[in-house]
Amino acid sequence: MLADELDYVVGVDTHRDEHVLAVVAAATGAVLARRAVGANAGGYSAALRFAEEAADGTRSWAVEGAGHYGAGLARYLASRGETVLEVGRTLRNERRLRGKDDPLDAVRAARAALAGETLALPRSGQRREALRLLLIARRSAVDVRREALVQLRSVIVTAPDRIREELRRLPAQRLLKRCSRLRRSGSATADDLATRLVLRSLARRIEAATLEAAELEREILAHVRALAPRLLEEPGVGPIGAAQLIVAWSHPGRVRSEAAFARLAGVAPLPASSGQTSRHRLSRGGDRQLNRALHTVVLHRRQHDPATKAYIAKRIAEGKSRRDATRLLKRYLARHLYRLLQNQEPLRA
Repeated sequence: MLADELDYVVGVDTHRDEHVLAVVAAATGAVLARRAVGANAGGYSAALRFAEEAADGTRSWAVEGAGHYGAGLARYLASRGETVLEVGRTLRNERRLRGKDDPLDAVRAARAALAGETLALPRSGQRREALRLLLIARRSAVDVRREALVQLRSVIVTAPDRIREELRRLPAQRLLKRCSRLRRSGSATADDLATRLVLRSLARRIEAATLEAAELEREILAHVRALAPRLLEEPGVGPIGAAQLIVAWSHPGRVRSEAAFARLAGVAPLPASSGQTSRHRLSRGGDRQLNRALHTVVLHRRQHDPATKAYIAKRIAEGKSRRDATRLLKRYLARHLYRLLQNQEPLRA
C-alpha cells in the first residue's frame, strides 16, 4: 500500500481561484498542517514551499480534480519531480454523513490515496492534452448538429402546407441544401416568413457544425497516427474511438493494470447473483466516454467480424444470453487494447 512507501501525503482540494492543501502523516493518517494557496503560478510555488516545510520526507500529492481545476498545479508539481496522484470526488454519502468543506475535502483526498483508492497518475503529454481538447470540441459540434437537425425536422412538421409538402420527402443532404437557400417572399404571411427564416438558420447551422466536426476529426486522426497507429489497425477502432482510448490510458503507469483499465472503462464484471441464479453484470461507473468507445467497437465487430460472430454463437450455444456474451466481449476488448497500448513503442508526447 501507498502508506508503506511514504512519510506524508499532501491532499489538495482544487477550485477555480484557490486550492486548499492538507498534509497527512502516512503512518497514522493524522492531519499535520493545512493551507490555502492561489490557483496561479505564485500559488503553485507557495504550495511546493509549504510541502517542503510541513512534509519534509518522502511524500506524494493527492489532487482532486487533477484533470480540471487542478491541472495547472499537477503539471507544475510533475515538472519539479513531485509524485502526483489523481483522486476522485468525495462520495455523496460521505459528505452527507461527515460534513463538507474545503479543508475536509483536502484531508479526504490524502486519506483516499493512503487507502489505495486513487485512480492513477494524472494524464500527461502535450499531444494527449491536444486530443482531449479536440474530442471535447468535436463532441460539441456533433451535439449541435444533431439537435439542430431534430429542430429542423420538427419545424417542417408544423410548417405551412406548401413548404411542408416541398421539404418533407427530401433526403438529408438535399433538404439542408434547399433549406439553406430559402428566401423571404414579399407576399408571404408572417408565419411563412418566420418558418423560412428558421429553416434557413437551422440548415446553415447544421452545415457549419458538419464542416467543423470534419475538420476536428482530421486533426484527431493526425494525432492518433502520431501517438498510437496500431490502434487504427484493430477491427472497429476508428479515429474517435482510438483517441478516447489514448486520452483515458494516457501513458504507462497511469492505469496500474488491465483490470484497473476495465474498471475505468465500466466493463469490469460485478457479481449479480441471487438464490440459484449465478451471473455477473458490467459496472455502471467509470469513464462513460471510454465505455462508449468500447461499446461502439463491439457493435462493429458483432456485425462485421467473423471471429466475433463465431464467439457469440459459441457462448449462446453454451447457454449464455446475447447480452452476457457482449459483456464478455467488452471485458476481453478492454484487456486486449490495454495490453496493446502498454506494449507498443513509447508514444511520442
